[in-house]
Amino acid sequence: MTRAWIARLAQPGVGLSAREIVDGDREFLRDLYASTRAEELAPVPWPEAEKQQFLTRQFEAQHAHYRENLPDADYLLLEIAGEPAGRIYLDERHDEIRLVDMALLPEHRGAGIGSGLLRTVIEAAVESGRTVRLHVERHNPAWRLYDRFGFVELEDRGVYRFMEWRPRQAERSP
Repeated sequence: MTRAWIARLAQPGVGLSAREIVDGDREFLRDLYASTRAEELAPVPWPEAEKQQFLTRQFEAQHAHYRENLPDADYLLLEIAGEPAGRIYLDERHDEIRLVDMALLPEHRGAGIGSGLLRTVIEAAVESGRTVRLHVERHNPAWRLYDRFGFVELEDRGVYRFMEWRPRQAERSP
C-alpha cells in the first residue's frame, strides 16, 4: 500500500511529497522526534548534552517498538521541495487505518500541511468504510487538530488519549 499512500499524500500546492524511509533518514528522524519534545523538556534542568542523549534513547526505543510491533505499516518521510520536513506512519488494518505517527518540523507546523494529510487519511477511510484511530499525548497540541476533524476519545490511556474518527462524522471534517 506504500505506493498508494505516496501518491495520495502529495500536496503539489505546497511542494509536499512522500517517500519510503531509508536508513539514511535516521538522523533527520531523530532530530524531528527531538523537535516534538523540545517544549516538554525545556523546563527540565538537565544539561543540553544529557537532554540529547535522553531524546536519542527515546527515539531509538520508539523506532524499534514501531518496527517490531507494526512490521507491515507504511513508514513515510515527508518532503517539501525535496527537503525532509516530517514523517507519517500509517498501519492499515481490516477495520481501521491507524495513524501511528505524524510529525512536522516546527517551521512547517500551523501551515495547513497536517490538516491536508489528515484529510487525505480520512478520505481513504471513507472510501474503504473504515475508521481512523490514533493515540495522542495529552500535552500535544495536535489533539486540537484531531478534535476539529471530529475525532472522539475512546479511552483515556494515562498520558495518551486513544481517539477515533468514524465515517459517519465526515460532514464534520474541515
